[in-house]
Amino acid sequence: MTHYISTDPQQHTIPVVPILLGTYETWFAAQNNYLQSIATHQKLDKQAGQFLVDYKADGEIAKVYLTVDDDLNPYSMCHAFNAFPLGFYHIESETEEIAAAVILAWGFGSYRFDRYLEVKTAATLCVNESEYASELSIIKATCLVRDLINTPADDMGPTEMSQFAESFAEENHTTFTEIIGEALLTENFPSIHIVGRASHKAPRLIELNWGDENNPKVSLVGKGVCFDTGGNNMKAAQFMRWMKKDMGGGAHVLGLAQLIIDHQLPVCLQVLIPTVENAVSSNAYRQGDVAQTRSGQTIEIGHTDAEGRVILADALTYACESNPELVIDFATLTGAARVAMGPTVTPIFSNRKEISDGICDAGQTTHDETWPLPLQQSYKKYIKSSIADLSNTGSIPQAGCITAALFLEHFIKPEISWVHVDTYGWNFGDRTGGTEGGEALAMHAVFQWLKGQYSI
Repeated sequence: MTHYISTDPQQHTIPVVPILLGTYETWFAAQNNYLQSIATHQKLDKQAGQFLVDYKADGEIAKVYLTVDDDLNPYSMCHAFNAFPLGFYHIESETEEIAAAVILAWGFGSYRFDRYLEVKTAATLCVNESEYASELSIIKATCLVRDLINTPADDMGPTEMSQFAESFAEENHTTFTEIIGEALLTENFPSIHIVGRASHKAPRLIELNWGDENNPKVSLVGKGVCFDTGGNNMKAAQFMRWMKKDMGGGAHVLGLAQLIIDHQLPVCLQVLIPTVENAVSSNAYRQGDVAQTRSGQTIEIGHTDAEGRVILADALTYACESNPELVIDFATLTGAARVAMGPTVTPIFSNRKEISDGICDAGQTTHDETWPLPLQQSYKKYIKSSIADLSNTGSIPQAGCITAALFLEHFIKPEISWVHVDTYGWNFGDRTGGTEGGEALAMHAVFQWLKGQYSI
């Protein structure tokens, strides 16, 4: 991972002066004829993320002026920084809020996944670490999510996901445990095992725990399908191409855990990641099989490509056994969510309306938009099975993300508050200023809501 933000002090840095579009005319009137002429020629007042370089008489850069949306949306500026001249920069702003938005935009927009590439030199923003610790933490967590999703499955399978989680635990002073392979059966996690047993990298349940046990318990559960062929109901090539991202739920809960730990939220945190590869081999599970679950409920496998909800069944049941105050799951679960919402607005479901509404409001503040969808109870009839308690696929082609959420709800105790986030885990470059790849979607919004609920 590379993002071009540095906390190391530099002797000489170039000021970046943000200009809110709403105050552009005032700024323009105060400039000399030279700057006015260039600003007019470049149409600087038309959109956020445009910039103007002002030079000294000796040819060195004096300042860079950057236009910023009035609502301080960092994603509207992400494209700017890759075109900045080489050098070290600092933000010269009258308010911390504007500076914070530019820092986030720089971190999000300058990210590069360079594990297999030579690191390139680019314009670098210098930031005071203590003054903007929260923004730097958000960038760090976002890059963590992106790196995990962007890593090919051969280097980020269940084994490597476990190794990363163990390193994460050591770095953040959390406990780490895992249940691997056949031990999933003896420890009663059969639905995780049945999906992952066909891979040469054993399925597992990863668990991290952090915080004071006397604090309210929050459990995060993340779908960790490190590659999804679709199983015996194999995906076509164009749909399988990016299935390294199907562990995006696991990546999101690790990123969210990083934010919770960095901000020292007063919670007792549990992180659960059921981690598998949905592979094809002689012992792969089949369409029509019936899967056992930790809860005792049985699942008819209507389609082997609806594997994420099957592994989440055991993890959600286990999360509820310790009676947490809140369970939040992230999963790259359904294509239907993308049909309904597109790539960057994330549907959320909750058995507590005030929570889904609160996260939606937080998403408006953070520009990490979410939208509540209903747990339409009358739709439960579409996931009934004639030979098991549930089917893992709906009997109709409509409402796929709702029936998937209803499936998960069967493994949640009604008295426990629960949120399901059907995240995409990907962007096409329009969100980040041109870089397509893994993306943290709804993580910042959920954290912003959590911060309001569990303030120190």
